[in-house]
Amino acid sequence: MVVLNKIYTKKGDDGKTELGNGERVKKFSKRVVAYGTVDELNSIIGIVTSLDIDEELLNSLSKIQNDLFDIGADLCVPQDDKKNNFTPFRLPSNYVLRLENEIDKMNSSIDPIKSFVLPGGSKISSQLHLCRTTCRRAERFLVDLMEIEDINPEVLKYLNR
Repeated sequence: MVVLNKIYTKKGDDGKTELGNGERVKKFSKRVVAYGTVDELNSIIGIVTSLDIDEELLNSLSKIQNDLFDIGADLCVPQDDKKNNFTPFRLPSNYVLRLENEIDKMNSSIDPIKSFVLPGGSKISSQLHLCRTTCRRAERFLVDLMEIEDINPEVLKYLNR
């Protein structure tokens, strides 16, 4: 369990942050931008969960939020890390399968979508569209990171769903 005695550490005052393996990198590094955008997505989902939504959607979004924390844990330690004496978390394939099953279940109760849907309609749907576009941005940043570093392919599959 993470214990935060202070909310600020002053370690980032030099423009760097610490990865999960202790390595210091620039705050605008591709890795930090990728998992920072996943964190941003998680925050937007938090807004949706604070709205008046049905229990089934709340349960699905809560699972997704936990998954996104796990994705952050995966991304904050490079794949080729050999500096630590611990095995870093890597997102397993069953996360993607569970998400696909939830999507299929939700889609089974609606008519097929025959055109693009304009964002809007209600506070909830507008926020969910913001979640979708933020997720797409996180996915683009992850693909950019994958150009220079190995990344767990399950993370890309998850964000692509």
